[in-house]
Amino acid sequence: MNRTTRYLAGVASLALLAQLTGCGYLFGDRGVFRDKSEDYKSAPELPIIALPEDSSDTALQEIYPVPATGTTLVAAGEFEVPRPTPLVAGGQDESVRIQRLGDTTWVLIEEAPGQVWPQVRSFLASAGINLRRIDARAGVMETDWLNLESTSMGSRFRMRIEQGVQRGTSELHVLQQNQAGDIASWPEASDNLDQEQEMLRSLAQYIADSVGNAPVSMVAEQQINASGRISLQEDASGEAYIQLTLPFDRAWASLGLALEKSAFEITDRDRSSGVYYLRFLGLESEDGGGWFDWLWNSDDDLPHTGENFTANLRDLGGDEMAIYVRLQDANDELTPREHQTLLTLVKGNIN
Repeated sequence: MNRTTRYLAGVASLALLAQLTGCGYLFGDRGVFRDKSEDYKSAPELPIIALPEDSSDTALQEIYPVPATGTTLVAAGEFEVPRPTPLVAGGQDESVRIQRLGDTTWVLIEEAPGQVWPQVRSFLASAGINLRRIDARAGVMETDWLNLESTSMGSRFRMRIEQGVQRGTSELHVLQQNQAGDIASWPEASDNLDQEQEMLRSLAQYIADSVGNAPVSMVAEQQINASGRISLQEDASGEAYIQLTLPFDRAWASLGLALEKSAFEITDRDRSSGVYYLRFLGLESEDGGGWFDWLWNSDDDLPHTGENFTANLRDLGGDEMAIYVRLQDANDELTPREHQTLLTLVKGNIN
């Protein structure tokens, strides 16, 4: 393509972008990168091919025949209309969800990085977004400069896929940059948060729609650490603790959410000292403590219910954090086995 052709194409693109309105200017029905997967529904019906009189039509048949419309009516009576599927599921068992901590937002995906990598590439390809840099070993994709509505300058995006806290999970981060000033390097935070958020939501929706059906990138799977950033360890005295490879702010927030999911009530907290004050509510199940009964090794259905604990978050230096859960009573009756059981319960809810 010569310079004149590129110039005319650029003018045509700008004229088109100037007509786009609404918050979904990137991936909405009228967005720059409109989803074309449903275009077949508006395809016109063409007449049947007319063959010469001396030709045989035995080789011609409908490739995708339309089945006959049924005439059965819905019987009268009461029935429950199913709820619509949410944009991104919001339960603990969801496979894709958007996480937020302060001004930082990312997508948490219950799939390994090697499965998420091809889904992100497929999304960008289907949206017609060209990539300038691809590094599967680092889990990074960088787009070319894009001309988007609501801004007089170009934008580009960097998608970064990391191993999640738990084994077999992934985190997807998006960074946006304006084509202004020093563009030799990427900024620490996005220049336009609205564009970052829309790209993030669109990626999350696309991945949520294709979970379980995506191929695996062996390069990304092998290069992006798949061991997780959380583990159960023991110190020199033999006391168990949870080790997290997270910065303090996120470790503190993640621990608070995990404790509430692990049948603890947070009665107080001291962030400067890294301490949560807790009351154990007990494990709810139809058969008492459920599969935790054999771990407790107790005749009680819900041992230690109503007793007080503390969860201490201690900095081990750098990004290494250690979480200790101790029973705070006069007799200190929590056995090492029970201590490890509580840690296992909390550990499974940290993300």
